[in-house]
Parts: sequence; structure tokens; C-alpha cells
Amino acid sequence: QVEIMESGGGLVQPGGSLKLSCSASTLFFGVQTMAWYRQVPGQEREFVASLNHFGETNYADSVKGRFTVSGDTLKNTATLEMGSLKPEDTAAYSCNVDGWLTESAGRKTYWGKGTLVTVSS
Repeated sequence: QVEIMESGGGLVQPGGSLKLSCSASTLFFGVQTMAWYRQVPGQEREFVASLNHFGETNYADSVKGRFTVSGDTLKNTATLEMGSLKPEDTAAYSCNVDGWLTESAGRKTYWGKGTLVTVSS
């Protein structure tokens, strides 16, 4: 099995910056997309940003211009650089990898356990 690991969460003041990292414990045979989601307790999980194997990125409207996703899907790594943070960005941020773990495995989405980001003064 594979473990998706996130790191970099913490407490930051409004207007500050934080960088999250995502990696996999095992190298995938192939990756379609790596994505970041966030969830506030009691609310549904929300899409934040994604990076596909072409290097194309996609962002939620709420983070456009403030967050930047980058990485290398061949190495199964992704980074989410968050700037101009607002209290409403407070959430547990999770990374997922959508791809093929082995050559014979079907395409699946694998999730990390998440890292907590708190934006507060």
C-alpha cells in the first residue's frame, strides 16, 4: 500500500504565508493529477488546487492569485504555497494522488491524512 504524506501546516497570522508539501511513500507507476483539498469541521471538503501530468494547474476561485501549486508528478511531489492568508483559509489541508500505483493496478485516488492550517492573530 502507499501513504500520502502532507507537511508544513501550522499557525500563521492573517496576511502571512505558509508552504505545504505532499509526497508519496512509494513511487507510482503513473500519476494523472495531484490535488489539494481543505475541510473545516462540519463542512464539506473543498477543492483548492491541482497539478496534472502536463504541468497544468487549476485553482478554486477563493484562492486564485494567493496560492500557487507546483510539483513533479513523475516524482509524486507537490507543493502548495499559500500567501495573503485569511482567517477563512483555516482548515485541514489534504493532498491526493490520482493515478496508477502499479502497472497492473487500476486508476485510483489516494488521500493523505491532512495537515492543519490555522490563520489567526
